[in-house]
Amino acid sequence: MNRLHLSYALVGVLALLLAFWSSAVRRAPVSEPLLALSLGVLAGPVFGLIDLPAGETTVLMLEASRILLAISLMAVALRFPLSDYRSVIRPVGVLLAVAMVGMAVVSAGLAWVVLGLPLALAVLLGACVTPTDPVLASSVVSGRPAVRELPARLRQVISGESGANDGLAFAFVVLALSAVTSGSSRGALVEVIWAVAGALVIGVAVGWTAGRAILAAEKREDVDRGSLLVFTIVLGVAALGVARLAYTDGILAVFVAGLAYNGVVGGRSRASQQRLDDALTRYLVLPLFFLLGVEVPWRDWVELGWPVVAFAVAVLLLRRLPVVLALQPLLGMSWRSTVFLGWFGPVGVSALFYLTHSQDNGVADPRLWAAGSLAVVASTVVHGVTATPGRRWYARRPPASTG
Repeated sequence: MNRLHLSYALVGVLALLLAFWSSAVRRAPVSEPLLALSLGVLAGPVFGLIDLPAGETTVLMLEASRILLAISLMAVALRFPLSDYRSVIRPVGVLLAVAMVGMAVVSAGLAWVVLGLPLALAVLLGACVTPTDPVLASSVVSGRPAVRELPARLRQVISGESGANDGLAFAFVVLALSAVTSGSSRGALVEVIWAVAGALVIGVAVGWTAGRAILAAEKREDVDRGSLLVFTIVLGVAALGVARLAYTDGILAVFVAGLAYNGVVGGRSRASQQRLDDALTRYLVLPLFFLLGVEVPWRDWVELGWPVVAFAVAVLLLRRLPVVLALQPLLGMSWRSTVFLGWFGPVGVSALFYLTHSQDNGVADPRLWAAGSLAVVASTVVHGVTATPGRRWYARRPPASTG
């Protein structure tokens, strides 16, 4: 228990320091998740101050990543007016329908060739690291520096894709899990269909109902801005809970609920959402990435040797950028915007969720967590360090078109 209390204290101190130097951190070439990850590595593997039981860590990380994704996706859904998301349907649709499949195939191929994993396990690992993480992407597309240095359309495409593909990745993971655990392929297909369809129905119902309730409360002058901020967080958790009870895709349901709520309340959610984005990026991510730093499986990394390092590097370089560049004509975006979009597709909280979800569903091979967690750590470091320079590179010479 003392070790858990020490974790609370360290995360709390980091949050206080980030609050005190928030402007300086925003301008620095580091991100809040990277700082939390580094602190966790120091407290765990380096100095041995914290050592949590393995079984408890898996469950804790699974539920923490699930809740964090729910709040993050609600923030993404409310980041822009719904009409702005409608304007980027084409590039987001291409990224979801084509690029996502390409990223899953490339990632699975790397796991099979570089790591030598059995094909089914390689496909599962590829599915887990495919989705673009909305939490890490938030540090790139939200906040004053992003608004100043990146065009709105590019930020809308990144936000829309990271929100939708997190939920759609559930279909890839379920099908791959059935192959790894020798389950019924027909049963897995039925589960996927119900997960997606049920999530859409539940998300629209929950979001529309919540939006109408807020409008009714505003007519009675019963709502203030602080309440709206709390309400959007609770709405994400509620949509997740309802979807989970119905055995549907809770992550997708949250994003759809946010979009439906956005469509009903319109601009009334903007001010509260911005504060939700800032709070999420700066503070809510800290405990999860601290926990990841404490529990990095460095012994498994050493045992696997250079192939696991090569896999993580290859995922960063080959999983997304070549696929997105190949789709540039279909995306209808400038080359400058396409390069930025192709690079900033981080592997993060969503991958942690699907990795621990797979473990919770009977996948015991330690190589899955070892390789996947190293890809997350590498992405957190590399994308955290390159986010600020990348935005400045984009803003140095405005592209010919708006992206």
